[in-house]
Amino acid sequence: MSDVELRLRSTGLTWRNVAGELIVLDLHGSVYLAANGTGALVWDTLSRGATRGALVELIVDRYGIAEAAAAIDVDDFLGRLSALGLIET
Repeated sequence: MSDVELRLRSTGLTWRNVAGELIVLDLHGSVYLAANGTGALVWDTLSRGATRGALVELIVDRYGIAEAAAAIDVDDFLGRLSALGLIET
């Protein structure tokens, strides 16, 4: 999955960044989501398309955390988005 480009679902999503927090509305599922600054960074990057590896590298570079910790966080976030049907490959 590291080299597969992932992106947000192309329809039925709207979002805004409000005071550093991401607010998302899934119009298909009538689901409201919120994410912190790290989630907002990953979401924004996914809106343009990115690989898992690129997302991990982005978090490591931005926040200076260990790659293993960044990978766990990215995998958790991607897993949640995937379970909600918000990611396309």
